[in-house]
Amino acid sequence: MRPSRVSVTPQAAELLRQLGGEHGPLMFHQSGGCCDGSAPMCYPAGELLVSPETDRLLGELEVDGLDPIPVWMARDQFAYWSHTHLTIDVVPGRGSGFSLESPTGRRFLTRSRLLTDEEAAALDG
Repeated sequence: MRPSRVSVTPQAAELLRQLGGEHGPLMFHQSGGCCDGSAPMCYPAGELLVSPETDRLLGELEVDGLDPIPVWMARDQFAYWSHTHLTIDVVPGRGSGFSLESPTGRRFLTRSRLLTDEEAAALDG
C-alpha cells in the first residue's frame, strides 16, 4: 500500500458515497481558517480551482464505489501540518454553507495525529 497523509473513517465514507451519488466525483480542500474555521471542505471535483504552485495534494481517499477523492491543502498551511496524518471523519452538526454535506445535518471534521518516523520517511522518500 502506498503511504498517504490522509484517510477516511467508515462513517465519512458512507456520507461520501451518498454525496458522490448526488454530485458525481468529489474533492476536498482543507480549509485554513477564516470564515469556516479549519474544516475539510467537500466539493464536486473541479469546482474549487487548485494549483500545484499554491496548493499541495495530500493524497486521495479510497472509498468503495467512488473515484479516488483528492485532498488538497494550501502550501503555506502545509508547512505547519506536514508532520501530521489527517483523517476525514463526520460528526452531527451543521457544516459550512460551502461544503456539500451542509444540508445533511452532519459535518466533516479533520482528526490529526503525528506521523510516525517510518511514515514520514516513506512519504519523504
